[in-house]
Amino acid sequence: MKVDDMPVEETEKDLPKDGVDEGSATATEKRPRRGVYLLPNLFTTAALFSGFYAIIAAMNGNFIQASVAIFISMVLDGLDGRIARLTRTQSAFGAEYDSLADMVSFGIAPALIAFTWALAPLGKVGWIAAFIYAVGAALRLARFNTMIGSQDKRYFTGLPSPSAAAIVAGVIWACESAGVTGDQVASIMALLVPVTGLLMVSNVKYRSFKDLNIKGRVPFVVLLIAVLVLVLIALEPALVLAGVFCAYGLWGLLGIFIKQLR
Repeated sequence: MKVDDMPVEETEKDLPKDGVDEGSATATEKRPRRGVYLLPNLFTTAALFSGFYAIIAAMNGNFIQASVAIFISMVLDGLDGRIARLTRTQSAFGAEYDSLADMVSFGIAPALIAFTWALAPLGKVGWIAAFIYAVGAALRLARFNTMIGSQDKRYFTGLPSPSAAAIVAGVIWACESAGVTGDQVASIMALLVPVTGLLMVSNVKYRSFKDLNIKGRVPFVVLLIAVLVLVLIALEPALVLAGVFCAYGLWGLLGIFIKQLR
């Protein structure tokens, strides 16, 4: 999302020495155009709205709706960057806006949902657990922005914030669908939430899957597996999504042990 959309300061070279702009047309042409690209930022705004709605839904006790909103925000967040690259509408403004939206949708929203659903009765332990997750998301996003272009694109350093949010939201969604209340799993959530936050700021490597060639030919069995996964998600979306993202979170840790065993 690259555009010259930020205001720039005028220097002495931009103004005539006598204070009269004799070449106003030429000066106007040299100035960068101000504004933002609409399409990718609309998707970022939609992702931000979904994250904000998740907070409102949790405050009203609608935890399934709140969890689903987090997953919708994930989809929208994945689309805005791809649309920007396809339409060549990348910008520094868009990148910063996307990070701020991610902090709300994948940092603040999951922490507040988890706190409202299960952690509030635990008192200080509960809000500290939620805060560890929130600050972990903030540090993860800040580190990611500073490491752009300097790390292997095949791997993320630390658990990506959308995946961390999916773990928390997926577990809550699965429990609510199964009739399990937050009070029954408060102790488990008091461990899961901060550990997920710490994984975001860890040095554990997670596959980004950016090197997958989805345009090339694949064996027929791969298509069958993809169809099977879609069917399972349609049948039990909460359980399958929670299981997939929890497995992804554990996979990075297992990779460390596998390397040590070799």
